[in-house]
Amino acid sequence: MNKLAEKVQQALVTAIDNDDLVLPTLPEVALNIRQAAEDPEISISHLSKVIGRDTALSARLIKVVNSPLLRATQEVTDLHTAITRLGTNYSSNLAIGLVMEQIFHARSDVVEQKMREVWRRSLEVAGVSYALCRSHSQLKPDQAALGGLVHQIGVLPILTYAEDHYELLSDPVSLNHVIESIHPLLGDKLLGGWDFPEMLAKLPGRYLDLERDSPSLDYIDLVQVAVLYCHRGTDHPLANIPVSTLPAIKKLRVDPYSDALRAELDEARSMFY
Repeated sequence: MNKLAEKVQQALVTAIDNDDLVLPTLPEVALNIRQAAEDPEISISHLSKVIGRDTALSARLIKVVNSPLLRATQEVTDLHTAITRLGTNYSSNLAIGLVMEQIFHARSDVVEQKMREVWRRSLEVAGVSYALCRSHSQLKPDQAALGGLVHQIGVLPILTYAEDHYELLSDPVSLNHVIESIHPLLGDKLLGGWDFPEMLAKLPGRYLDLERDSPSLDYIDLVQVAVLYCHRGTDHPLANIPVSTLPAIKKLRVDPYSDALRAELDEARSMFY
């Protein structure tokens, strides 16, 4: 790691340890959805009302229900039907994940573009995690998608920090070094502070541990496989990982090179766009 990256990393770690780093808060609409969803008696109408306050989010959920992976015989055109189709738990988890986009905004064009890239990749990973989970596990696809949507959430505070430190912003190599090494730690901190469920709260810090071998398949495994899948064919170091030997793949019991799986996952990549 170069000098600047080391210096910045040190400063950021110190700021994290002293609670001096300003971390983004969960958007208000996400808090409202979560609060509503915690009521076991919640009605579809009530959840529709809460999610419906955010028109962009409502449109996204309706679009998800109509995506090729979930497509029903008739097109869904309203939020109430979309939530009925997905179920309240499912809808609220997907909505909380998709609302994260609101935090991905920057003042400078450079950072804005970088944030767009991170969010676009998160949407792809969420779609692939969802498809892997739905077809090849007993776990909940909505949680898998939520894991994909937040796996890189720790990049946000680093990019916000970079906006105020021009020397880092003008040195993309150093910025990438800092992002790669610190975002997992920050992601865990963020999700912990946002009271995310235990099974997802430690996901940012662990999904890159390719030797990790949990006793049974979990959401970290699913996101890990999805991330590697989405990097295929790029010049990213993760594109060259021999996937078939991964503990996560063995637990999923899929042939990572089969054409059928590839077709299914390629379609899933655009599910949340």
